[in-house]
Amino acid sequence: MTELAQIYLGNSLENVSLSERIEKARSSALFLEVHISQTDNRKGRIHTHSTTGIAVGIVKNRDWSLREGDVLETEQGKLLLIHLQDEKVMVLTFTQPVTQHPIKLIHLGHVLGNHHWPIILQNNKLYVQLVADVEVIESTIHNFKIPGLKIDYELHSAQRHLDFSQHHHHEHHS
Repeated sequence: MTELAQIYLGNSLENVSLSERIEKARSSALFLEVHISQTDNRKGRIHTHSTTGIAVGIVKNRDWSLREGDVLETEQGKLLLIHLQDEKVMVLTFTQPVTQHPIKLIHLGHVLGNHHWPIILQNNKLYVQLVADVEVIESTIHNFKIPGLKIDYELHSAQRHLDFSQHHHHEHHS
């Protein structure tokens, strides 16, 4: 049987009383933990398995993302603690000034957007979320032949998470 969770209780990292409830529930059969990808955290319906192998279904609005430490309640009254897995992201940097190639850069941004590949510009780096095959994204970027463009990868934990969504986490209702 799948445990269905759709009641958002809060975040255990921000709410002391909820954190205490989690600690008490850990020693009982009324506690589940799941590890989900940072891509799945935005979905409205998530099917996963708990750390103990129990099937879990999470139903929420798509206008907010689950975060590390979020807690939901299942229909059976169990507390469900959310953990986010590390996420590999592509990082584009430049070893040369980019002022000589503004049209290529605008075209690159346009093409990345057309493919719906989420990007964030932060600290002179362009981060690309790997929502498609890495080779396809790399090939697309290399086709622009922008001098000095360097492609690297970084692993981002939930604490160092890049929010590729346009929406932010606020109060939630199911």
